[in-house]
Parts: sequence; C-alpha cells; structure tokens
Amino acid sequence: MTSSSSFQSGPLAYLSRNIEASGRNPKRVLIGFAAAWIAFAVVLWLVPTPAGLSHEGMTVLAIVVWASIMWVAEAMPVGITGISIPTLLIITHALIWKDGKPPMGEVFKGFTNHVVWLLLFALFVGGLMQLLKLDRRIALSILDKIKASNVGRVIWGFFGVNVVLSFLIPAAVARAATLLPIVRGITDLLGDSEREREAKKAIVIQTLVYGSMITGMFIMTAHLPNMILVELFGKNGFSIGYLDWMLLQFPYLGMFALTQWWVRYHFKTDGVVIAGGHSAIAGMHKELGKTSSGEWLLLMVFAGVALFFMLGKGSPIYQLHKYQLGIVSLVGILVLFIPGLFSFKWKEVQDRTMWGTFLLLGGALTLTGAMTQSGLAKYLSDGIHGLVAGHNWWLVLLMMMVGTHVIRIGMLSNVAAVTMLAPILFELGKSLHLHPVAFTMLVADTDTFAYLLPTQITAAVIAYGTDTFSTSDYARVGWVSVLIAIAFGILIMAPWYAFLGMPVWDAAAAWPFAK
Repeated sequence: MTSSSSFQSGPLAYLSRNIEASGRNPKRVLIGFAAAWIAFAVVLWLVPTPAGLSHEGMTVLAIVVWASIMWVAEAMPVGITGISIPTLLIITHALIWKDGKPPMGEVFKGFTNHVVWLLLFALFVGGLMQLLKLDRRIALSILDKIKASNVGRVIWGFFGVNVVLSFLIPAAVARAATLLPIVRGITDLLGDSEREREAKKAIVIQTLVYGSMITGMFIMTAHLPNMILVELFGKNGFSIGYLDWMLLQFPYLGMFALTQWWVRYHFKTDGVVIAGGHSAIAGMHKELGKTSSGEWLLLMVFAGVALFFMLGKGSPIYQLHKYQLGIVSLVGILVLFIPGLFSFKWKEVQDRTMWGTFLLLGGALTLTGAMTQSGLAKYLSDGIHGLVAGHNWWLVLLMMMVGTHVIRIGMLSNVAAVTMLAPILFELGKSLHLHPVAFTMLVADTDTFAYLLPTQITAAVIAYGTDTFSTSDYARVGWVSVLIAIAFGILIMAPWYAFLGMPVWDAAAAWPFAK
C-alpha cells in the first residue's frame, strides 16, 4: 500500500500522486502545508498582540511560524520557502512601508548580502568539482596516502577528506552527499559478521554526520549557519573575517577525536580490518588516472580566491585589500567562467549547483533581519530572560544549550533553527550582560550537534539512507555525543574565546578583531 492510499480519488488523490512521484510523503507534505498556513492565519489574525510587542513584530512572528513549519515538513522546497519570506513581508506590511511603497531594499536585503555571493562562488566550485570528479580524487587520494586498512584509519582518513572538502564545498549536506558513494564503496569491502556490521555503523555515522558537521564549524563557508551568524554580528558592529572565523572555531576540530573515541568504543571497532585493505583503496584511486588540467585549474582558481579571502580587511597576515568577501567571490565567479577554462556546458554546471541552498540562505538572512528590525527578537529574548537571569554564565549556557537540543528534536533544518535562534540569543546576551557574540556562538554552535535522531540533520538523513544503522543505533550513540558537544562548548570553547579576547562573561570586552 502506498502512502497516498488514504486519498482514493478527487483533487487530494491527484496531489498525493504527484507528491509521491517527487519522492516525498504526501501526508506529511499536505498536512504540513495546511498547518503552516493555518498557523500563519491564527497568529496574524486571531492571537492578540501581547503587550510589549509591536504589530509588525507580531506579523513577523506569523511569518517565522509559517517558515518553520514549512521547513520542518518540507512542504515546499526549502529554497522556495526562503524566497517566499520577502513576499510575505511585503504583502503583510511586516516592515513599515514608506510613502506608500514597500521597503524593497529591506525585504530583499538577505539576497544582496555579501555572504550570499560568497556561498554562490562556493556552490559553483562544488558543482565543477563534481563534473571533474575532483571530489572523488581528493577523498581516495587521502585514504590512499594514509594507507587506510582498518576502521580507525578509514574514519580518520575521511576526517581529513572532510576538512579539505570543507574549504571547497559549502554545506554539510553537500559534503555528505559527495562522500556517500565513496563511503559505500569502502563499507562494501566489509563482510557481514556482527563486528563488521557494527564497524559499518561507526564509519557511516562518524564520517557522513559527525565529520561533515564538525569540520563545517571550522570554515566560514562550509556551514550555512556560520554565514547567518557572521551577517548578524556584522550588522551589529562585530565584523568577523575569514581567518578570524577559522581562529575562533579551530578547537572544534578536536571534538572529532572525542566523538571518534566514543563511536569506536560504542560499536567496538578495534581490530576490524577492511577486506583487501589499503590495496583495494589504492586500486580505486588508480582507476581515476592522472590529475587533469581542468582539475589543476580549478584548484588554482580556488586557491587564488581563498588567498584574497585571507588577505582582506583586518587580515592578521597582511591587508592586501578592503573588499568584502562577497565582492572577492563575484570576481572569483568571473574567473571561473572565462571562456575555454573548462569544457562543460552551462546546463551541466547549473544542474549541479544547489540553487535551493542559495535561496534558503537569502530567505534565512532576511528573516533574521526582520526579527531584529521589528522588535520580535528582543521581545522573545525578554521572555526567556526571566528563566535564566541571576545564574552564573556557565549555568545560563548549560540551560540554553539543553533547551536548544530539546527544541531541535522535532526540527530537520539546522539553518531554520539558527535563523530563529540567533537574533534572540544576541538580544538575550545583551540583556544578561554577557558578551553577545560569544554567547550567541556558543549556544547556536551546539545546535549543529543535534545527534539524537537522524531526522534532525539532513546529512544524517543521507547517512540513514544507507540502511547500515537503525534509529535506535543512532540515538544510543548520539545522546553521549550531544553531551560531549555541550561539555566541549562550556569547558573548551568558552575559555578559548576568552583567551582570544572575547570572554562570554564580559560584555564590555573590547572587540579583538578589525571592524
């Protein structure tokens, strides 16, 4: 029986068949779509505006609720939900009109922000990498170089692959999808004994989920929530450059060692070897042949643009220019498409560019800005303030981190969660007299490590599709990984931020980076 069998005939049956043909669950999609619009109407027209919140703030709240349900249910493509946010902001007058005209510059500000163009450059690089099969070459080359022959070496090898791909591929889900066939190829070399089945679980979870998310924290362009935070901080006078971000987030790479130890201990992978060992991986690598001129050119273009990222305004190395990252990215796009540089047709590149991700980020940035501008973020932060005020900074962090993980149990999109949380956290940090940037980063970063259910992270959904582990497998190993992430944030990251001049407990600390 198909999932559309509940709708036997009529318009619902027609819609259900089409949704099912698109690979989605008709019930979830249709119910989610209806629920989003019903909730939107209820908040907008039926719920009284509470004292302290403006009419515009209440309208933005209705849009936040609508977008959240749409994103969670995936009732519409996430990119379409993103581009629809400015539309709703306009037709509901959520942002004040001037002289009878909608504030077009404000409602589409997220789509003109420099981090959006930074993402677009990274998306094009990722698409060209797939066409050139450079991503596969990088992965197999690293595994070959470290002579991966057992489960531990394979996982560490894929960690190195994730680090390298984080510079080149701008989203954890894209990296997970890129590595999926390679991971499958490696796990297929294992047999079907109980220990080997457990080893497969360790490789898939640690590589496709934990590895892609943890390395994404390190590179600004490797994780969409990073760019949402950078934009929010920049608008409030706290500018963070490409190298600044790497310096701030570098310790998170160490969390992989802790989760590696725990995952391997939980699944008891010690002593499990790969059939064929290093020779099988070396054979896969050899099949790719010599590195093509196109691959070298792509690496050279990316290296040149990355160098300009690092030598921009406030660079601790050398300030070569003062252009924003987005401007450098646009120049990089011009270079990528010099006639004759690559042999691919535009349609081939277009088909491998994640346009939905581009629209999602633009909509998310627009929504965070609207929450701040309408006063909604401050109103919600004031509501939370009473629950956490008066406690030590570390206890406030602990309460907010745990609360974030509870909220995330029912949410798929990390981007949607950070879109809603970031402006609230920033205002809450200010009201608690904590450093707003450090506080926001510490709480928002823990949202990335929502490891309780595979439905909380899209990369985990991809990993779950390999059928190597069950939901209970994922939860049993995941709850400890979540505790590791929370402890890491409070015990390692908070002191590290303080060492760099950004102590979470001191709101008056001078900003350590160039403005």
